[in-house]
Amino acid sequence: MAIISSRPQPANSGEPPKKARVSGAKPTGKSLSHRDLLQGAATIEEQQEVPSNQQNLNPQEEKIRPQRLEDYIGQKDLKGVLQIAIAAAQGRNDPLDHLLLYGPPGLGKTTMAVILATEMGTNCQITSAPALERPRDIVGLLMKITAGDILFIDEIHRLSRMTEELLYPAMEDFRLDITIGKGQSAKIRSLPLPPFTLVGATTRVGALSSPLRDRFGLIQRLKFYDLAELQTIVQRTARILPVEVTPEGAEEIARRSRGTPRIANRLLKRVRDYAQVQQAAQATTKITQEVAVEALELLEVDPLGLDWTDRSLLQIMIDNFKGGPVGLDSLAAATGEDVKTIEEVYEPYLLQIGYLQRTPRGRIVTDAARKHLGD
Repeated sequence: MAIISSRPQPANSGEPPKKARVSGAKPTGKSLSHRDLLQGAATIEEQQEVPSNQQNLNPQEEKIRPQRLEDYIGQKDLKGVLQIAIAAAQGRNDPLDHLLLYGPPGLGKTTMAVILATEMGTNCQITSAPALERPRDIVGLLMKITAGDILFIDEIHRLSRMTEELLYPAMEDFRLDITIGKGQSAKIRSLPLPPFTLVGATTRVGALSSPLRDRFGLIQRLKFYDLAELQTIVQRTARILPVEVTPEGAEEIARRSRGTPRIANRLLKRVRDYAQVQQAAQATTKITQEVAVEALELLEVDPLGLDWTDRSLLQIMIDNFKGGPVGLDSLAAATGEDVKTIEEVYEPYLLQIGYLQRTPRGRIVTDAARKHLGD
């Protein structure tokens, strides 16, 4: 199990947080014992040292990620709630209440967890639910937590049932219940844990069980970003890269980013690459609106942010199924895409912009989509 750990400096230090590092367990060659369980020992397959070139995260990526709440662009309502929660917790000298963040991918859930740790002057342990396959994984993680730490679990809806049940007393009573032995000699031992904050992130809040969801004191949804917010994000990232971008160029990239900062930053990097090659003879690289349009058309990203696959999906529905209704299985067979990929990757944005409709009989292409495709 690999865990990403970051240790931000106190807010008044004037220094940026230390770089995140990836730590791995060393092989022991011994059978698991009770002590191994408490230390979260890994299996032989996982007991491999992390290569030296993976010890640190990409410094540039770390700079792009904001470290303070005041630097976080967008999500005004969420920031207002968290500012009050942080001030109240610091006033009582208590850790933050457990927080559940949900919403589409790429909106800044992981970034918000790191910011909370920075604002509280504490550590942030970052992991994901698929990395916590066995109960001993979460046991080892909880035993390493110190008072006030933030434990961030991404895609928390994918936790196994046994791992989830271990979190119940840990979240409510800061207690870890472990079973020692088997059969009639089995005993349950309760170990105290220091007060900590669990921050869970999920793209499918409905997939969380009620007992887990109800143990979060704060449940907040992240919303898609508007054009002005995305333009500000593009301009900020351009300064960090660094690359010169005009306001019109930043707006063009933001318009095609599907309301998602992660996509905006990705498109900016690809436009930067295009501009760098096209302007190789010039002293500096500059992204104008014309350059952005040329680069994004080369990448087949249209003015609404639809890529080739999105348009192909809609066109196949029009050509093969007369616009629908068409079942998901039939659509997957016609496009060659996996059912889950269509449902979780392509459909959400098409539904959001009104180009696709879900009906009891199947999916239907809307008139707006036909107009956009020129049919």
